[in-house]
Amino acid sequence: MRKFEVVSPFEPSGDQGQAIDKLSEGFLRGDKFQTLKGVTGSGKTFTMAKIIEKVQRPTLIISHNKTLSAQLYREFKSFFPNNAVEYFVSYYDYYQPEAYVAARDLYIEKDCDINREIDQMRLRATYSLMERRDVIVVATVSCIYGLGMPDVYKGMRVHVEIGQELDTKKFADKLISLQYSRNDDVLDRGNFRIKGDVIEVFPPYMETDEAYRIELDWEEVVRIRRFDVMNRSVTGEMDETVFYPAKHFVVPRDRLIDATDRIQKEMEEQVEMFQKAGKIIEADRLKTRTTYDIEMLKEMGTCPGIENYSGPISGRATGEPPATLLHYFPDDFLCLIDEAHVSVPQIGAMYEGDRSRKENLINFGFRLPSAYDNRPLKKAEFDAKMNQIIYVTATPRPEEVKQSTQVVEQLIRPTGLLDPIIEVRPSEGQMEDIYKEVKTRIERHERSLILTLTKKMAEDLTDYLTELNLKVKYIHSEIDTFERVEILKSLRKGDIDVLIGINLLREGIDLPEVSFIALLDADKIGFLRSATSLIQIIGRAARNADGMVVMYADHMSPAMEVAIKETKHRREVQEAYNKEHGITPKTIIKAVEDILEHEKQEAEESVSMDLEVLKKGVNLFRASDRKKLIKRLTEEMSACAERMEYEQAAVYRDQIREIEAQYGK
Repeated sequence: MRKFEVVSPFEPSGDQGQAIDKLSEGFLRGDKFQTLKGVTGSGKTFTMAKIIEKVQRPTLIISHNKTLSAQLYREFKSFFPNNAVEYFVSYYDYYQPEAYVAARDLYIEKDCDINREIDQMRLRATYSLMERRDVIVVATVSCIYGLGMPDVYKGMRVHVEIGQELDTKKFADKLISLQYSRNDDVLDRGNFRIKGDVIEVFPPYMETDEAYRIELDWEEVVRIRRFDVMNRSVTGEMDETVFYPAKHFVVPRDRLIDATDRIQKEMEEQVEMFQKAGKIIEADRLKTRTTYDIEMLKEMGTCPGIENYSGPISGRATGEPPATLLHYFPDDFLCLIDEAHVSVPQIGAMYEGDRSRKENLINFGFRLPSAYDNRPLKKAEFDAKMNQIIYVTATPRPEEVKQSTQVVEQLIRPTGLLDPIIEVRPSEGQMEDIYKEVKTRIERHERSLILTLTKKMAEDLTDYLTELNLKVKYIHSEIDTFERVEILKSLRKGDIDVLIGINLLREGIDLPEVSFIALLDADKIGFLRSATSLIQIIGRAARNADGMVVMYADHMSPAMEVAIKETKHRREVQEAYNKEHGITPKTIIKAVEDILEHEKQEAEESVSMDLEVLKKGVNLFRASDRKKLIKRLTEEMSACAERMEYEQAAVYRDQIREIEAQYGK
C-alpha cells in the first residue's frame, strides 16, 4: 500500500504540533468523536493533512458547499500529490425535483441537467476506494444521498488478463450490461470499440485521458496496454486489468426482473388501498404510471425516475438506509467534517426536507410508498455508519462538544496576531461614543465596522454619520451584488472609513485595516447575537494588532458572557505563547492593490475547477452550446451572490463577458 505523505515546505508551527499529536493519538486509540477547535488563520487545513499522514487511513472530508469543497480539494491535492485525492459533489448543473402542489393540483415533473465531468469525478472516487487505501475524498453533504450498491458495483466488474480466452461478443455484451456504449468510430469516456482482434475500452473514471487496448490472437488475450486517447501513445503495459461499471446505478438483469415482481406486488396493494378509500383517480394514476415503468424496466433495464424504485431493486427492507458513498469506504476510515457548526446541522436537515416533498407524491398516487426509501441518510444513520469523526470548526456547537472525548484547541496564528480586546458599554450615548472611536481610527488610517440588527437602522445610521462628515456606506440584502464588491474595495482603499451592515460575517471579507467593530444591540436574543455569531464577529477584528470590539448593551446576555469568556481565554493563550517565543504581533500591511490582486487570485482559484468542468466538452463556436454554458455560469454567479461570495461571483461574471466578447452572445 502506498502511504500518505504530505509534500509541503512547511512544518507544524505554533500549537499545530500538539493538535496533530493529540487528535492522531485519540483516533488511534479508538475515540469516535473528537473536535479540533481552531481559530481562523491558525492553519486548520494543514493540521488536517498532517493528521491524515499520521493515522494512515482512507479519509472522507465533508464541507457544506461546493465552493469550499473545491478549495479543500485543491489544497489537499497539493498536500498529497502522490496519493488519490478525489472530489465528490452533486453532479447536477440544474435540478428541479419531482413534486406535487395539492393546493393548485399542480404536478411538477423532475427536470435536471447532469454535469458529465463531475459525474466522472464521482465515479473516480468510488473506483479509487475499490482499488486502493491511500484515498482522500473531499465531498459535500451530497455524500449521504443514495448511490449504487457497492457490493453489486464491485461484483459486476470485469477482469481481463493475458492468456485468458475472451469471446468478443460476450465481452461486448458484458460491457453493455455495465452501461458502456459501443462506438466503433469515436472512442470517448464510457465507450468501447472493437476492430478485428483489438478491443479498446475507455472507462469514465480515468483521471487522465487514458484508455485500455486489449489485443487478441484468435480468442486469446496476448497483450494489454494503456494508451493516451489523444495522441495514441502507449503509457503502460500490464498483465491484467479490471473494468468497473460506467455508472453507479447498475443491476444484474436477473435481480432487475425479481425487482419488477416486488414493484408489481406493491403497486397492487397500494391501488387496492386507494380504491377502498374511494380515491379512484389516484388509483388509476398510480397503476398507469407504475405499469409503464415496469415494462420499461423489463425491456430497457431502466425507466424515468428509476431511483424511486431503488428500495425494491436493491431488496432493502422498508425504512432500511440506502447505500451511499460512505458504504464504499472500509470500516476503519477517518471522517473530517469542516466548518462542523454549519455542516452537521445541514446533514441532519436533509432527510426531513426530502420526506416532506415525497409525502404528496405518494399520497396522491404519483409514486409508490417505496419511493420514501430513495432518500438521504438520517443523522442517526450517518453517525452509525461513521467509524471515527473529527469535527473541525472555530465555534463548535454544544452538541459536538458533548459528543467529543476531547476538544483540542488550536489558537496560535503564525503571524502572532491576538484575538481583539472586548469592551461592553451602555447603549445610552452609543452614537457619540461610536463617532469618537471612529474618528480615532481615521486619524490612524484604520477602518471601522458597525453591525446593526435591521436594514432601516443601517440606513439611518449611515445618514447620521454622513451628516457628521464621515465617509460611510452600508451593505444589506437589497444592495446589488457587484455594488457590494465595489463598496468593499472602497473600504480597503480608504475611499470610505466605515462600513455598516447586518451580518457582515457573510460578506467574505478579510480586512487587516479594520481595527474597530461596534456591535449594536449586543444583548438581544437571536441568531445574529448568538454566542457563535458573536465569536465569529469578534474574529473579524483579529486581523489587526490593535483590534477592538465594543458591544453596546444594557445588560449582559448569556451569549455575550460565552463569547467574551472564550475570546479572553484565546487571547491569554496567544499572549503567553508570544511572550515565551518573543513574538510581537504586527498587522499584515500590504498595498491595497496587492490585497485586491490576492483576493482576485483566490477567487479565481476558488472557481477555476468548476469553470474547467463546465467548459470542458463545450463547443463555444456552437450557439446552442454557448447559450447553455452562459446560462449555467449565470446560475453559478447567482448562487455565489446568494452565499455572499462576491469575489467568486465576479469571476463568473467576467467569464460570461469574455465568452460573449470573443464568441458572440
